Amino acid sequence: MTEASLLRLVLSLVLVVLLLLALAWIARRSNWLRGAGQSGIRVLGMQSLGARGTVAIVAVENARLVLGVTAQQITLLHTLPPGEADDIPPIAAPAAQNSFGARLGAAMKRR
Repeated sequence: MTEASLLRLVLSLVLVVLLLLALAWIARRSNWLRGAGQSGIRVLGMQSLGARGTVAIVAVENARLVLGVTAQQITLLHTLPPGEADDIPPIAAPAAQNSFGARLGAAMKRR
């Protein structure tokens, strides 16, 4: 094998690998592998309640479910009538002064 043919072989291999990685990234970003359009379940919103707990509002067929989610189980908390995601009142964000970033910044300024 000459140097030119070896270089051509290596570049072809690199091109094929890059093409496969690009196709995998596109498939992941566009949900081709998950079949997202076929499912009758939509997550309307989620709110973390701490390190291990979350409350989620999920639309299933003609009902909205309020679910408590932990690492071990999922519990139905309440069933809401059918409606749009706009019907859900926004959850108040925690005060910026109580956030970890604000506290860290204040501690760094004190030093």
